[in-house]
Amino acid sequence: MARVDRGGLGGRPGAVAVEREAARLDGALVALRRDLHAHPELSGQERRTAGVVAARLRAAGLDVTTGVGGHGVVGVLTGARPGRTVAYRADMDAVGPDDGAGGATGPAHLCGHDIHTTIGVGIAEVLTRLRERLSGRVVFLFQPAEESLTGAAAMIADGVLAATRPSEIHALHCGPFRVGRFATIAGVGLPGQDKGQILLAGADAPARAERLAESINGMSSVRRPTGPADLEQLLADLQTPGGPLARFVFVQARADGATVRVSSRCWPEHRYADVRAEIRRRARSVGPATVDFSADPFPAMHTPQREGRALERHLRRTLGTEQVVPLHAAIPFSGEDYAHFLNRMPGTYTFLGVRAPNAGIETGYPHLATFQPDESAIGHGVRAMSGWLLTRTRS
Repeated sequence: MARVDRGGLGGRPGAVAVEREAARLDGALVALRRDLHAHPELSGQERRTAGVVAARLRAAGLDVTTGVGGHGVVGVLTGARPGRTVAYRADMDAVGPDDGAGGATGPAHLCGHDIHTTIGVGIAEVLTRLRERLSGRVVFLFQPAEESLTGAAAMIADGVLAATRPSEIHALHCGPFRVGRFATIAGVGLPGQDKGQILLAGADAPARAERLAESINGMSSVRRPTGPADLEQLLADLQTPGGPLARFVFVQARADGATVRVSSRCWPEHRYADVRAEIRRRARSVGPATVDFSADPFPAMHTPQREGRALERHLRRTLGTEQVVPLHAAIPFSGEDYAHFLNRMPGTYTFLGVRAPNAGIETGYPHLATFQPDESAIGHGVRAMSGWLLTRTRS
């Protein structure tokens, strides 16, 4: 007896339909990524990128709103069947020359947001072609200004969640895993960030500021990777339950005359109070000092256990166990303003492997000058997330 396709809800018939439509788009999506890559735009300046995205979404038949929280673009796809409203977020901005771009003189897509944007467009185009199978609605949020950690909050303040009312949200981010693999996160996430400055008084303040900065840097329990071996160890530690990254403090302090500027990340998030107290103690130990911190640290991104585990099971079932890498710890050196979305609704955040076969790990690690993602990751992301969203919009 022939197997009946009752909607493609993660089973083989649905996977075949997604594969068929995605395959038709593969070449066009790689071309789109190359176009976006050639025209990087800094946070808050994503005018061209937003225009390209909006045009593609309108051509696909979505209801499109532009200018949300800056240059944000919102596309709404309504399925043919009743169901839930689920959001998918893709960030659009490029990395600036002072943000890990390895000596670049202008904006550069060294964090993979061109790939994220392309995948978001690809998912929208695939699901539009499968509208008769789609339940509910998918709200596509193309977010500006992620690198400046302002875009998500700006879109929310502009009413995007109140207007669309998604029940959950999902996102991918490029990561240094083998292309075709997905690193899932359940119950952990990415750290927030705290910032402050210390002003020292007295004739010898600059010298004391140098000593204080060195002392505060010594608070770190982890060190930023300096080469491929360190990066490989970082990935291993992230996959180790209860490993060395289950708790950490990462502090960066820099003296500038009589002022010491401090930035810190920690996990779990409640440790910021202790970090601040220790910084104040060390500041007092070198003489008269005024210590000021931001009102509150930037929030950590926490991914819920339930949704993270559900995605992990889905990907294992549809892609194979060997293609899924569960992470058990937070990366100490990265934050995400996607935290603002996950603080308001459940969802998932998953690392998409972009490291080409036989390539060094440094080619897949965002914000390095050596970042050269494998473009075949686009197709993997489109297929995986299209299938996932087909299941999540069901009532």
